[in-house]
Amino acid sequence: MHKQQLANMAGLIRTNIGDGKLKRTYLDNAATTPVRSEVLEAMLPYFTQKFGNASTIYSYGREAKEALEESRKNVAQLIGANTEEIFFTSGGTESDNWALRGAVSANVKKGKHVITSSVEHHAVLYTCRDLEKQGFKITYLPVDKDGLINVKDVADAITDETILVSIMHANNEIGTIQPINEIAKIIKQKNPEIIFHTDAVQTAGKIPVNVNNLGVDLLSMSAHKIYGPKGVGALYIRKGTRIAPFMTGGAQESSRRAGTENIAGIVGFGKAAELAECEQQEQYERLTLLRDRLMQGILNTIPYTRLNGHPTLRLPHNVNISFEFIEGESILLNLDMKGICASSGSACTSGSLDPSHVLLAIGLPHEIAHGSLRLTLGRENSEEDVDYVLEVLPSIINKLRQMSPLFAKRKEQPKNV
Repeated sequence: MHKQQLANMAGLIRTNIGDGKLKRTYLDNAATTPVRSEVLEAMLPYFTQKFGNASTIYSYGREAKEALEESRKNVAQLIGANTEEIFFTSGGTESDNWALRGAVSANVKKGKHVITSSVEHHAVLYTCRDLEKQGFKITYLPVDKDGLINVKDVADAITDETILVSIMHANNEIGTIQPINEIAKIIKQKNPEIIFHTDAVQTAGKIPVNVNNLGVDLLSMSAHKIYGPKGVGALYIRKGTRIAPFMTGGAQESSRRAGTENIAGIVGFGKAAELAECEQQEQYERLTLLRDRLMQGILNTIPYTRLNGHPTLRLPHNVNISFEFIEGESILLNLDMKGICASSGSACTSGSLDPSHVLLAIGLPHEIAHGSLRLTLGRENSEEDVDYVLEVLPSIINKLRQMSPLFAKRKEQPKNV
């Protein structure tokens, strides 16, 4: 779509939403979630009355330190970890960076080989590219058409030089859940000293995540994916795992991540983790029903569509579908004009015109990968929201296809690719 067309459409969106008459339907919960009222209420005192530095020994500092450790306990309980194994960061990206850079730095004398997958978040992939420039060898494992890693591929890729494996728990774009426990067993059978990291930013608080059941040594999390504040996350580091500090300059986080702690943010993360643990099963069941209703509704009513990701081994809130003959950006803008917020992939790459690396990795051609839509449900969504999407989306797709020269030239083929 041309820049001028995009600008004109964006102007219409601002006009329609600005009049206050359009109902907002938020379906991009994989990108971020609103801070829950309970979380905000827990955070507020730590901006004003309880503003102490947790490194000081007087009452204000002790108060902040107690809140810090209580939050650490809540986050640890969410993933079945010990409290002392949780280290707070600025978010999932920092946690991923620390996991990779810290692990290779501390273990470089044992080897310089890292294994990851072709569908990781860019926080992992770009870090791996940087490590390659530093002389490390990186193996990028392929995935099948549903986005799944073949466990045998992991086993075959391990060499005497392998020091780290990083495979995400579930994909942020297509929602496929990886067999992390099986991968962990293979790694430890091959070499117990290999460090295994998983990016659980999209899974912690949404599906059962227990570090002991998964068998991982390092695990990344982020608060704003579970109705907590932005700018705070955590890295789980199994006791005994060799990993270098990420930031130096102070004794915070057991001298592994220096800098005055974001107490308000950490308190918010702790409260969000506590609530997520209590409500996880209920939300999982509810969102799975909504997801399937939305997924089947789109596939059954709109021709030339394809579900991306595994049909059952997927996150309970994720629906990712490709629409032939049209571009994802135009779908998003038309949905926004109807008050529906969605995405075409990772929020971290939403400004890019390149097709999703995840969709290319599962075998989609560029032209189909460009026409993809990700709808991710949350705790505030209802059947009414799903039905609204199913009401407006078919006409949007039909309108855009009528404008598409590719659609006009289509050849006879099955309706679902």
